[in-house]
Amino acid sequence: MRLRYAGTCRVCGAEIPEKTEAVYERPTKTVRCLSHDMATPPKPNPATEAGPVTLEGVMEAGPAALEVVEPGTAGASARREFERRKAKREQRIRTQHPRIGGFLLAISEERQTTTAWNTGALGEERLGKGLDRLACDTIRLLHDRRIPRSKANIDHIAVTANGVYVIDAKKYRGRPHLKIEGGILRPRVERLLVGSRDCTKLVDGVLKQADVVRTSLTDDVPVRGVLCFVEADWPLIGGSFTTRDVQALWPKKLYPELQAEGSLSAEAIDGLHRRLAKALPAA
Repeated sequence: MRLRYAGTCRVCGAEIPEKTEAVYERPTKTVRCLSHDMATPPKPNPATEAGPVTLEGVMEAGPAALEVVEPGTAGASARREFERRKAKREQRIRTQHPRIGGFLLAISEERQTTTAWNTGALGEERLGKGLDRLACDTIRLLHDRRIPRSKANIDHIAVTANGVYVIDAKKYRGRPHLKIEGGILRPRVERLLVGSRDCTKLVDGVLKQADVVRTSLTDDVPVRGVLCFVEADWPLIGGSFTTRDVQALWPKKLYPELQAEGSLSAEAIDGLHRRLAKALPAA
């Protein structure tokens, strides 16, 4: 295949520039020069030799299927927005107060609307590191994906053997819990609270993100919405719950679910991962 990125031959150590034809070994994710074409050939890949994978229409065989999918960087867009706002404020203060601008910056704090971006980025980065440690053939990840025709993004997507998880990371203090109102004589209403703070809109956001992911997949693949609170005050026993098909939990509770067995093969997971990466580019 023609390499999209520069690499190093695993046999002789020679540098291989981008756009150069080389042999890509999928099992080890390494490359080698064409002159070493006969050196330790990798095992056949059913995804490229046997046509479409298990789920119809997930991926097509051919050279494009060998391209490495960039998972993206967790919290990248939130981090950029925080740095942009911080730099803009610093420039404004230094311009308005050339002599004492540095002093004013030292004794003043950033606005809450600015620090919120930093808090969000930290939550996404922390969860992203934990998810990356799980990455394997049956757990494929995408971070910080842009929703087309929208300013919103999806924090994390995990494609696993038991379905696709749409994960929204939140770095909130307080105990998440579900408050149910009504029921018998009145319509049942479920509200998500974190401490005393009403965070029901977070559930609405995850449901919309899950719909976007579901629309990007033509196959009947389970898509699950997750709100993952990375620093909440969870109890020692229990604590997690589901509201309107969205799970609310913490990282260590989430990881076993992603590792659970399911009906999707590694080839099908790879195909779903590629399709989502193409439909939802990195933010």
